[in-house]
Amino acid sequence: MYETVAEIADPSQARVLITALKAHGFHPLEGGENGLPGLPGVYGPRGIAIAVPDAEASDARLLLADLIADMGGPETGGVVT
Repeated sequence: MYETVAEIADPSQARVLITALKAHGFHPLEGGENGLPGLPGVYGPRGIAIAVPDAEASDARLLLADLIADMGGPETGGVVT
């Protein structure tokens, strides 16, 4: 099962964060950065959801929180859930 670990309002920032997760050995769910299923370019009300396997969720949240802080904090549109 996958767990949503962050919702990112900016699609460019979401792509960078997903790439960073992969570079650190995480396995984010593919396709989330393209929009809602069947509706490319249309995102949920809080942005793009980033989901990882349940076993990786707590570590992924820590990494994402640090990366978002380095990118300018929550005011840039990143919310770690």
